[in-house]
Amino acid sequence: MSYDVMHAPSAHHDEHEHHQQETTIFGFWIYLMTDCIIFGTLFAVFATLCHHFAGGPTGKDLFDIKNVEIETAILLFSSITYGFASINAHKKNKGAVLGWLLLTFVLGVSFVVLEINEFHELVAHGAGPDKSAFLSSFFTLVGTHGLHVTIGLIWMLVLFFQIMGKQGLSTRMQTKLTCLSLFWHFLDIVWICVFSFVYLGSVV
Repeated sequence: MSYDVMHAPSAHHDEHEHHQQETTIFGFWIYLMTDCIIFGTLFAVFATLCHHFAGGPTGKDLFDIKNVEIETAILLFSSITYGFASINAHKKNKGAVLGWLLLTFVLGVSFVVLEINEFHELVAHGAGPDKSAFLSSFFTLVGTHGLHVTIGLIWMLVLFFQIMGKQGLSTRMQTKLTCLSLFWHFLDIVWICVFSFVYLGSVV
């Protein structure tokens, strides 16, 4: 039996997995486009309502830019750590992947905690989402982003335990890690827009 005949099934299997991986990632890109529409709509709503204060406080009165800068630095750094996880996934370095994922998870949790604390302080000072159209649009936009980050963290935790278990760093797992990478970096881009347009735009 020739070498080509013996290895034909294996080559066909690899080709099928590669095609399945490309299809999954393409499908996830389509999902991200729907998220772009959601956030684009929320940004448009905020742009329409950002000057409707109903006699209440403005962004300049409420926002602590230094704290928001810390949140921004944490989230951007989490993209770097996830990038290292992705690099090590391609190298099949399971221990390093788990370590970088854990660090990314801790950074993501820190971001969410700071955001929840910001919301709590605003509400405690009487600046809740029911105070004005400006605050309603602010809480909706920033809260939707925070919800996405939370979903990403849950997803990351699931992948962490799957990698620790039987699945390891299989081709299928690398596809999942790639999809989560796209999602996580997308949230970073959205947050940069939030930071620039919502926070900085409101205090200038």
